[in-house]
Amino acid sequence: MSRDDIVWRPDPATAARTRIARFMAAQGIDSLATLQRRSVEEPEWYWDAVVRDLGFVWSKPYTKVLDNSRGIMWPSWFPGGAMNLTVNAVDRHVKAGRGDKPAVVWESENGEVVTLSYATLAREVNRLANALRRLGLREQDTVGIFLPMSPEAVIAILAVNRIGAIYTPCFSGYGGAAVAARLQGCDAKVLITADGFYRRGQVVPMKRTADEAVAASPTVKHVIVLRRLGGKAPEPAPWTTGRDHWWQELVLAESPECPAAQVPADHPALIIYTSGTTGKPKGTVLTHGGFSLKNAHDFAYCFDIGEGDRVFWVTDLGWLMGPMLICGALLLGATAVLFEGTPDYPQPDRLWTLVAKHRITHMGISPTAVRALMPHGDAWWKKHDRSSLRIVASTGEPWNPEPYRWLFEAIGAGRVPIINYTGGTEISGGILSCFPIAPIKPCSFAGPIPGMAAEVFGDDGRPVREEVGELVITRPWPGMTRGFWQDAARYEETYWSRWPGVWTHGDWAFVDADGFWFIHGRSDDTLKIAGKRVGPAEVESVLVGHPAVAEAAAVGVPHEIKGETVICFAVLRPGHAASEPLRAALVEMVVQAMGKAIKPERVLFAAELPKTRSAKIMRRVIRATYLGKEPGDLSSLDNPGGVKAIAEAI
Repeated sequence: MSRDDIVWRPDPATAARTRIARFMAAQGIDSLATLQRRSVEEPEWYWDAVVRDLGFVWSKPYTKVLDNSRGIMWPSWFPGGAMNLTVNAVDRHVKAGRGDKPAVVWESENGEVVTLSYATLAREVNRLANALRRLGLREQDTVGIFLPMSPEAVIAILAVNRIGAIYTPCFSGYGGAAVAARLQGCDAKVLITADGFYRRGQVVPMKRTADEAVAASPTVKHVIVLRRLGGKAPEPAPWTTGRDHWWQELVLAESPECPAAQVPADHPALIIYTSGTTGKPKGTVLTHGGFSLKNAHDFAYCFDIGEGDRVFWVTDLGWLMGPMLICGALLLGATAVLFEGTPDYPQPDRLWTLVAKHRITHMGISPTAVRALMPHGDAWWKKHDRSSLRIVASTGEPWNPEPYRWLFEAIGAGRVPIINYTGGTEISGGILSCFPIAPIKPCSFAGPIPGMAAEVFGDDGRPVREEVGELVITRPWPGMTRGFWQDAARYEETYWSRWPGVWTHGDWAFVDADGFWFIHGRSDDTLKIAGKRVGPAEVESVLVGHPAVAEAAAVGVPHEIKGETVICFAVLRPGHAASEPLRAALVEMVVQAMGKAIKPERVLFAAELPKTRSAKIMRRVIRATYLGKEPGDLSSLDNPGGVKAIAEAI
């Protein structure tokens, strides 16, 4: 791509009003490049300025910004300071007179809407926090939260943090074994769950799953159950007297006042587990100061979120974007819009209905979700008002050009920028992003987010341009995980073992001649064919360019001559059938686009691809299934049928 491929440029007057432009003006900085350079060269100046710009409240001022005496792997941010995430997310807005403003708007699958003001949210958080203390929970104790996206999910995570305890979020669709693995991993004392919720018109019986998990988790002494289904549960789950408590009854007599525990900035706020290729999931530790500051920083300066905005993301509490949506919106005084259901149920226009009904200003969506909505046709989205949209955010996986352009040109009418954003659970947010003050190329990132010393390294550990390399970070940042829970050695091995003092993120990245950045997938998914390194997303983009293909996955398998060869799996759009001519056409498309060396050994047709709840294609599982090997950790798998579909396609 060249600069001629730029699809969006900021309007100068609008750009000048953005939060990042106003911050730059206040600091006397005249360009994004200068801001990025100074932010990594002078981190103490930068992050102190950010704290002040975002209005963060400290009960005890920090004595310095960064203590790096333990080395880059174990920095201490804002030592000497004391604070609490919930004070910055809720209390300060109430104190400033914004208590009547909407903090949370929730819509259930069947269309019920609940709105919580900041004042109401504060009261409910305090009631649950007091109840948790009465159950014996103390600072540093851990709580599993196994809830759908709901107002109570917001209340639960804030109540746990209010008393200085730590929460572990679990995907709402997990089975008992996956929930148990997380409860066991962090020695949880309490589990907060629901009797069930609705997904595609069916009841998901959460309490039964929770009971199975708790039976294998001896540290759990109390289970708090939200009565979501009421008397509509098809079959009530068993009740354990003394252990199980109805949420609504537990908080009934509690005071709406609860002083927030004042904790150090690096006090753990949550332990969020990420999938491991093999073995047990990794418990990533995120902190009150680091997570809240990085989250608010990115939402303010990348997405331009502030008071009065309504922020929605297609996500779940078990993916970091769930806590980020909730906390990022609240930390900036905006409204978090939550949805219990799925974007295409009961009809393919459900997402666009939400946008129009709730006047959503910022919508976050993954490329996979966009590809799933495209085949339903234009009539579904055209009948809904999308004029409230100001920013579309995207994260989770690399883009393909066709769905990107559909989202930009059709849904956004060419006026709404797609802020492409990539990072990770261990980052507390993003590494690369687009910005509302910078031009955008399709599928690209403008560059590193201020404060992130990102680079692309070749095999020799030196920066490269115009070739695919490892995405790395060379300096610490607030939000950086405080290691893996009770497993420091695994953390150091995972991120710091390839090059001394360099965080290796595990993504392939590419910087083009114009300075735009691209992600080419996970580096452990990479294809190396006849000595040429190729990101799977490059091959997949070619395949989904065919009008018959809805989704695709490319994996590398051993080959006696090439060393490795490409195997492709394609999911077809409705109305298209697998055939030998189609298979040959897809192979030829890849050859024409990428050369004969990358010619797929096989193109197979599958009913679906295995994915995580955050919509990432699990290529390692596809590869292992194809090779007849054990697929490793499947706790993040959303659709078990995806593994079966791959096996049936072979």
